[in-house]
Amino acid sequence: MSSLTYDLTLAGLSVGGAAALTGIGLIVTYRATGVLNFAHGAIAMVCAYALRQCVVDWGWPLWAGATVTLLVLAPGIGMVLERFVFRPLSVLGSDPAQTLVASIGVFVLLVGGAALLWGQGARDDAPELVSADPWGQLAVALLLAAGVGAVIRWTRFGRELRAVVDDRELAVLGGIDADRVAAAGWAFGSFTAGLTGVLLAPYLRLDPYGMPLLVMEVVAVAVAARMRSLPVAVVAALGIGVAQSQLTRLHPSGWGAPLLQAVGTNLFVVALLIAALALPRVGTRDALSRTATARVPTPPGAWIVAAVLFLLPLGFAGSDLHTSVQVPALAVVLLSLVVVTGRGGQISLGQAAYAGLGALFTALLAAGRFPGLPRLPELAALALAVVLVAPLGLLTGWPAISRRGLALALVTFAVGVGVSRFVFAQPYAISGLSLGRPAGFEGDRAYYVLELTLLAAALLTTWLLRRGRTGRALAAMRDHEPGASAAGVRVPSLKLLAFVAGAALAALGGGMLGMGLRAFDPAAYDPVRGLLWFAAVVVLGADSTLGALAAAALLVGLDAGTRGGVAAALIGVLAVLVGRFPGGPYEAVRAATGRLRLRRGARLTALGTQVRRLRPVGRQSAPRPALAGATASGRAKAALPATPSHGAEPAQAPPAPDDTSRTGGADGAGGEQNAAEGRVHPRPPALSTHHLQARYDGFTALADVTLTVPAGHITAIIGPNGAGKSTLFHCLAGTHRPTHGHVLLGHQNITRLPAHTRTRLGIARTFQQLSVFPSLTVAENVRVGAEQGLFRDPSAVERALRLLGLDGPVRALPAAGLPTGTLRRVELARALAGGPRVLLLDEPAAGLDTAEVTALTRILKALAADGMALLVVEHDLDLVADLADTVHVMTAGRIVASGPPDRVLDAAGSQETPA
Repeated sequence: MSSLTYDLTLAGLSVGGAAALTGIGLIVTYRATGVLNFAHGAIAMVCAYALRQCVVDWGWPLWAGATVTLLVLAPGIGMVLERFVFRPLSVLGSDPAQTLVASIGVFVLLVGGAALLWGQGARDDAPELVSADPWGQLAVALLLAAGVGAVIRWTRFGRELRAVVDDRELAVLGGIDADRVAAAGWAFGSFTAGLTGVLLAPYLRLDPYGMPLLVMEVVAVAVAARMRSLPVAVVAALGIGVAQSQLTRLHPSGWGAPLLQAVGTNLFVVALLIAALALPRVGTRDALSRTATARVPTPPGAWIVAAVLFLLPLGFAGSDLHTSVQVPALAVVLLSLVVVTGRGGQISLGQAAYAGLGALFTALLAAGRFPGLPRLPELAALALAVVLVAPLGLLTGWPAISRRGLALALVTFAVGVGVSRFVFAQPYAISGLSLGRPAGFEGDRAYYVLELTLLAAALLTTWLLRRGRTGRALAAMRDHEPGASAAGVRVPSLKLLAFVAGAALAALGGGMLGMGLRAFDPAAYDPVRGLLWFAAVVVLGADSTLGALAAAALLVGLDAGTRGGVAAALIGVLAVLVGRFPGGPYEAVRAATGRLRLRRGARLTALGTQVRRLRPVGRQSAPRPALAGATASGRAKAALPATPSHGAEPAQAPPAPDDTSRTGGADGAGGEQNAAEGRVHPRPPALSTHHLQARYDGFTALADVTLTVPAGHITAIIGPNGAGKSTLFHCLAGTHRPTHGHVLLGHQNITRLPAHTRTRLGIARTFQQLSVFPSLTVAENVRVGAEQGLFRDPSAVERALRLLGLDGPVRALPAAGLPTGTLRRVELARALAGGPRVLLLDEPAAGLDTAEVTALTRILKALAADGMALLVVEHDLDLVADLADTVHVMTAGRIVASGPPDRVLDAAGSQETPA
């Protein structure tokens, strides 16, 4: 091995050792708590600053400063975070979105606090804890990995840790102190973060922004290890470190040389992009919590106040006016997050990249340096930059189709970091690229007027995307993505629309910001800014345009009027407390004011106190009117959405041969039962499966299932837990693709069609777990189904509401907080509003009382009598006996018995296990 190769290998091992420490800490924290600690890099930075403070500023011995920093401060930070930030979130339900926002809030808080305490300038005098010889750092990483692996594998604490990771609730019931395990995980993770910081600080420029981002770039090694395997993380870290070091030997030439050099020096970023895109199963739970994105009422007169405040700077002069120029531009950028995150419910940590691209493209177009295009006036350059950047929203929108939660957060963060490293760091972007203002708007006051005009256009665009059919579809996707797909919403297309529109708005705001500063500054669009903007929008009301305006004014005003870092620290505090008031500060103040008014009201008598215990004050109980039209098939059909015939596949069919007592659908197309003549004309089945097979990770869930669901017929599927009922239901609904066999709607093969396409073909479904959209009203929930379903009948909403008894005052109430029985009716009304030919019901009686079950039974029988095909998966055998025409019994993925209820239920009763 040559001397150069050997030296580069040693240097790579040094970098890889530090990256391995980061991977170990992230994995241990994630395995103990389920939280990807986005604040890991910020903790590393704080500990590096603390060691420098002790040794350089206070004159402590190195060993004393290292002991206090690594054994007291670093674990203490982790334990404080676990106790006061993440444990309350776990008690409140451990929502993955809230923990992610809180973790980002801790990152922002520590970065802002460090900027306040130590300033924003870089330091290059950090003390050296371990010599530059890479063997020391490598030995530390290997010893830690071996020690942690041994603890997890062979100690009682390791067994408790594995139990908590597998099932926290079950572990607690088994006597394990899950809080102690989580605290230990956070303490160790913070210790490794602090160790990483003090090891890297002597070889980097220590500043509040650079080091946290650099440490977070190496999260790639933890993702490559699937957040589980310590050996894989260590090997990946060392391999990437050595490869990155060896690539420095290359000296490419030509126009692509700077980009290739950037790839060689940022191999961890490349690895993060690849890992985030190739491993979509890391943290695939909900994108954002429903409470974090629920509709927040706008305060009376708030828009008037906002308009006055944004017009106020027109009376400023000098530095105050120059600073105010940034506010409308930043507000437009934050409005892009309102569209993507607030309305679409998608995590987007890379909006700063699109804002920076908008500014960069505007500057290049205005300077005549954009390849293939002439020099353009500034306004034309800005407009074209928006058009060019908008399709780039697919960089995050396309992965979002198959990713949610943590996986999507990693993708958007990786895209933001990649654009920052590989685009903004190129010579054409950092060589003093200036950007002028449009002709006639050179002055600050005139340019501020132009910005207000563009802000008004952005507000109008946001309003259009949040209203009408598109707005309801976005809200449905945000509130319950599977439910939105089942209602016919084209979820993939809608995600792409949200990200493309968000990229366009961010590009517009970024271009405005660049023209306001008269230059393109890459530092203004670094990924740390993106995290700060995301946290600011979420904590001030993600679905609130007023919240975005307030966040822009807050971010610009605080940092301009005080020492840098105040805005970040304040936003960080609010984000850390997101679990306490997920609807935003205004919602928290409004709720507190409401409680205060109740306390100041008249005192309750003793009887009133007893009643209050049964029915809490302030909770609006939805009325339960009688179900209209549920007592006879004719009355029900009058309230149903119109369902015209469909050629070869009509909407109505004869009753099954084994149930000659049912007579319905007298006004349907040809082929219905003619009671007078006593003849039954055969018709094709509405839905059928042929030799269906499905597997999950090697386990056979369905084995050669052939099933027919005739029109005008109620078919029920029963069986013990694990029999394959849910898998069969998902194959029919389009949420799971079978490995073999076919699903047919009439004669049409729909096996590979997604759920929303099946809905538009006439297959509607309900869920065992309620799939209503809590931020929409009852009527809006039903309207989503009518707008996305098989038919577009303007009167379908009213008929569905009337049929299910929801046409009274309850129609205007938000779905959030309504009783289960009412929500079941809302879900069924939404399914019926689209005029389906087939209705799939997954345990429709779950959570209903006896009266509600009786009413539901009458409605379902009336629907079948009117020609609809119904498939019911249900555990309640009494309901099945009263409801079904044909019952199929499943066991071990096969149908083992079929026939009328009275023939098969006695044999199946011993197998059925209540849910």
